[in-house]
Amino acid sequence: MNKGFLLVIGILFLSGCASASYQRQEVQDDKGDRLTVGTVQRKITIGMPSAEVAQILGAPNIVSTDEERREVWIYDKIATDVVYSTSDAGIKFLTVGSSGAVSSSQRTLTVIIKYDNNGKVRDFAYHSSKF
Repeated sequence: MNKGFLLVIGILFLSGCASASYQRQEVQDDKGDRLTVGTVQRKITIGMPSAEVAQILGAPNIVSTDEERREVWIYDKIATDVVYSTSDAGIKFLTVGSSGAVSSSQRTLTVIIKYDNNGKVRDFAYHSSKF
């Protein structure tokens, strides 16, 4: 009886010292698009027709005109990265303690594409940030 009791206490003590942790990254991105600086750098070129730009980057968020009534397309994307981290101590059915943390960051990408009078790319610029 004494040995059985000590064995149970020993198992509970050792499992109480154990911990488990995991991290899960969740990316919340508008429409699931993955517009990146690399895509713009590699695939958008001066002289490209607007239809081809739309095929590569999708529809812009904003369409306007400049002082000479030429089209300007603006892509403005915001994404949030959330990381959950938890740590549990104890046996699964006898949880002794639990702790956790949440970390989030945001990243933005703004792409401005200017077209000439023939609907071809005459200039483009981009800005990316992470905070």
